[in-house]
Order: sequence, then structure tokens, then C-alpha cells
Amino acid sequence: MMKKQLIGPFTQLIALQSLPLRGAIQDDQVKPIRQGGLVVEHARIVDIGEYDQLRQRYGSDVEHVTIQNPSVCLPGYIDCHTHIAFAGSRANDYALRNAGASYLEIAEAGGGIWSTVRHTRDATVEELAALTVQRAKQLIQQGVTTLEIKSGYGLSLEEEIKILRAIRLSAQQLPIDIIPTCLAAHMKPSDFSGSASAYLQAIADKLFPVLRDENLSDRIDIFVERSAFSIEEAEPYLSLAKERGFDIVVHADQFTPGASELAVRLGAVSADHLEASTEAAIRLLGQADTVSVVLPGASMGLGCGYAPARRLLDAGACVAIATDWNPGSAPMGQLMTQASVLAAAEKLTTAELLAGITFRAAKALSLTDRGMLEVGKLADFNIYPTDNYQDIAYLQGTLKPQQVWKNGRLIFEQGGQS
Repeated sequence: MMKKQLIGPFTQLIALQSLPLRGAIQDDQVKPIRQGGLVVEHARIVDIGEYDQLRQRYGSDVEHVTIQNPSVCLPGYIDCHTHIAFAGSRANDYALRNAGASYLEIAEAGGGIWSTVRHTRDATVEELAALTVQRAKQLIQQGVTTLEIKSGYGLSLEEEIKILRAIRLSAQQLPIDIIPTCLAAHMKPSDFSGSASAYLQAIADKLFPVLRDENLSDRIDIFVERSAFSIEEAEPYLSLAKERGFDIVVHADQFTPGASELAVRLGAVSADHLEASTEAAIRLLGQADTVSVVLPGASMGLGCGYAPARRLLDAGACVAIATDWNPGSAPMGQLMTQASVLAAAEKLTTAELLAGITFRAAKALSLTDRGMLEVGKLADFNIYPTDNYQDIAYLQGTLKPQQVWKNGRLIFEQGGQS
């Protein structure tokens, strides 16, 4: 039988314990444990504190995993909004957009979302899984230990099932937790002859049962925007999904306002994007249980303003930060870089940044067993080669984790294997 592991000492152990789930956080609320350590057993943390005290307490009853100082340990990151299950590239779209082309002009030139749909439809389950694994490994190397992945580039019953099966296959090949989300309601497919409402009804009638039968996803997302689905079209679809026991998520207020109010009214787990949210919507999200997921990568990719993260936090919202990694608007896929640039633009504290990619991101995925380092939670953590945790955001993603641990197991080490 495997012994408990005592891991440390860490120059600073940043547990993020006892920080609020919503609203503003000041940096002095973060209490680093100096020369700290973790005791891990069966994938979970069973003790935490000063390393020397833990060593005296457990003696020879633990296996010692010695960490070379200087080192900082903090919870594994959670990327709660990605679209990395796709084939093809939209590099030409990016170049055309930067040169001043409109969305319609890009689409007429063979680009846009339908370029990705065509390439994704042409890929096999195995090919899509391999591409997804490749991208996920890049996130693991950044310290991501829980990863949400959406479908949405199939836009038909058969193709959406294929993508979700590819996500499941990729999960079997990865050492982290994958949370699949069904985004069949990304937009009405151009090859569907009926109305947008008819498409949503067909998805609900035909796809939802398959999601349950094959255990492909228990989360339903929809893009509410002028180029996708209206609030009036989205509401019955989301209501039906909720009635059937799915968690619901909304792509809301990216370019035009209104969908965040729908998300709150229906009790969505999260409202994601929010770049165009009004002051009224910010106040509403500040009082709601719905998580506000902000996606700075989309703003960087499109060259537009950031979501009002500061005002959301000051209003009392639970704000999570995710990459939105996708081939069209957010191709970077660098969580810490995006979060630190957002923090500089929106004046977020380091504590708010870290909360947004750990325990607040966990809430966006309805997960309560991770995001903080405390007794009973999963032993998911990152170790950085520095003596000051503030360096991580300060260096804007250029300082990488030396080690990434998932469920109490080392899954990545710089210079080693992922």
C-alpha cells in the first residue's frame, strides 16, 4: 500500500484558503505559508502547513518528496471555457481582419466559422482527438489541471456527436480532468433548411437523449448574439435543457447586451464573455449566483475592449478568467498571459487574478473539490521556480511551472515528459 506523501518545503505555499467566492479581494487577504508543505494520500490533500511541523508529525509514515528551493506552490489552474476540439486554421482570417476586412468579406473569401466547420467535419474522431490532446498538453505545461472543452464546430446531430466523442477520447489520453460542454447551438448551420428555432428544437429532441445515453456531456451552451441566436430563440432551448437536468451556460454580451440577463433569469451556471454588458447587467450579475466568465483572449484576438472585470468584482460578482482558445477570435491559448494582461488593463489584484483561474473557475464548472489547497480537496497544484508568487503575474506568463501535479501525481516537469 502506497504511503502518504509529504511534499515540500516550498518557499511560499499559496493555498488561497478562506478567500471569498465572489466580489473584490485585496492582496493582503492572501496569506502565504512560509516553508510550507502538503501531505497527500489517494489524490487528495490530507494535511497542509509548515513543512518542519508536518515532518515531525508524520515521521517515517510518509514518503518524502523534496522540492528544491526557491519554490512557490499554488493550486492547479482551471481553464473553464475553451473550443480546442477543431480542425483547420483561421490564420488567413486573422490577417484579413487585421488588414481591415469585415466579417462578411472574410466569409465570402472562404473564411469564418464555416471554414472551421468544414475542416472539422472532414476530420475523423481519432484525428480530432489527436488535435485536442496536442492543444491540451500545451495548457498542461502552463499549469492547467482541469479543462473545459466545447463542441460547436459540427453543427449537425452526427457531427456534434462526433466532436463530443473525440473530446471523450482525448480525455482518456490526458492526465487531467476534461469537462465536456455541448455547444451545438453555436450558430444555425447554413445547410439547415429550417428556422433557428427549428434547429434548436431538433437538437433538443435528437441530441439531448444521445448526450445522456452516451454520457457525452451534462452541460448545454448557446451563443446568443445577432450573428447566432436571439434571446427569444435561446430561452425555450435553455429552459428545456434545464428541465432535462443539464447545467446551462450562455455565451452572453460579447458584442451586444441582453443575454446576461437571460442567463441570470434562467439560473445559468455561467455567463461568458460580457464585453458589452451594461451597468444594469453588471449590477444583476453582482447579485446573482451565475458566474461571470471573462475571456481576455477574445478581446486580444479581435482587438476590442475587455469585459468590465473590475466593475463586476466591485458589484459583488464571482469573476472567472478563461482562455476561450478557439481558431477564430482567440487563438493564443495562454491563460496566465491573458489573465495578467487583463489584470493590468482592468486593475485586478493578484489575488483576484489567481481566484479567477482557480476556485472561481471551479464554480463556473460546478466543481467544489478543487481550486484551493486545503484538506479534503484534490491535490492539484503547480510549483514555480521563484521565491515570490507575485512574479507569476508580473512576468505575464513567461515564468512557467517547474512541475505540475494532478491528483497527487507529477504529470509534467520542465525538461521531462508530459
